[in-house]
Amino acid sequence: MRRLEDQGFLLLLVAVTLAFGWILAPFYGAILWAIVVAVIFAPLDRRLQGRFGGRPNVAAAATVLIVIAMVILPLAMIAASLLQEASGLYAKVQSGELNFTRYTQRVFDALPAWATGLLDRFNLTDLSKVRDSLAAGLVKGGQAVAPQALSIGLNTFDFVIGLGIMLYLLFFLLRDGKGLAERIKDVVPLRAGQKSALFGRFADVVRATVKGSILVAIAQGALGGLAFWFLGIHAALLWGVLMAFLSLVPAIGAGLVWLPVAIYLLATGAVWQGVSLIVYGVLVIGLVDNLLRPYLIGKDTRLPDYVVLISTLGGIQVFGLNGFLIGPLIAAMFMVTWEILAASRRASPEPGT
Repeated sequence: MRRLEDQGFLLLLVAVTLAFGWILAPFYGAILWAIVVAVIFAPLDRRLQGRFGGRPNVAAAATVLIVIAMVILPLAMIAASLLQEASGLYAKVQSGELNFTRYTQRVFDALPAWATGLLDRFNLTDLSKVRDSLAAGLVKGGQAVAPQALSIGLNTFDFVIGLGIMLYLLFFLLRDGKGLAERIKDVVPLRAGQKSALFGRFADVVRATVKGSILVAIAQGALGGLAFWFLGIHAALLWGVLMAFLSLVPAIGAGLVWLPVAIYLLATGAVWQGVSLIVYGVLVIGLVDNLLRPYLIGKDTRLPDYVVLISTLGGIQVFGLNGFLIGPLIAAMFMVTWEILAASRRASPEPGT
């Protein structure tokens, strides 16, 4: 009878947990980022508690205000400027002031004979076909990005509500996060050593993912946008944001943006601008990943580039823009759990060995 009662309670526990997750599902993005920001800013919150005499409410409120001032307000200003710049760029394209076909023709005209012959072999000198191919690619890309853009642009109320939930939850996670983590540890059905390793590595993985990927991407995008602005290239902020997004994905990177622009500058006679952009892209934008990432991550968990590439693309496909974080995070926790299993098996040899 006792076993039947235990099974019934376990069934009830699973059902209630699934129902609670179903209720929270519409705000999973806000909850996710609240947890991530709380993990990142937890050291600052602990330091502020010492400054404020151990008052957790005051320290948590001050940390939330710092997050708003350092992260949310700058992102809001960048988003507003980006929207204005993208609208201006679209208007110039519509009016014909920016004609990509004409720019492409200039590049083709400046190519040497062997390069033109190679393009002829692949039937790439027909600008109308090239334009149609580019248009088809942009349509496909737009189909993937448009739902996310519309969710922010049209559902402004939902976005504000999500942001409010994130900040509200962030306050309580900062204030009660340590106690909440201990309560979760108590109910997780794992060995004590496995729980300590798993929770410790989770914090390391979150910090490594954010500091080692997002901050590096922001740095590369900012450096690339600054170079475009200095060279007088249209929509420098827009291209900088694009470079930041591409920098999140290994094997693609910001070079997918600045290298074609440098080639165009060289082909159209702007030699010093093109050479300067190539040198700057290789020595500054390209090396910032190798120099800045180890400094930010330190000894934290670092995934191989091929794992980051696959998990990031898969995360975007499944979770949308949040997949930039969720995909590598799931991949990292997958590898961490298997490492813990391997360590447990090594520490507990089979009987008779």
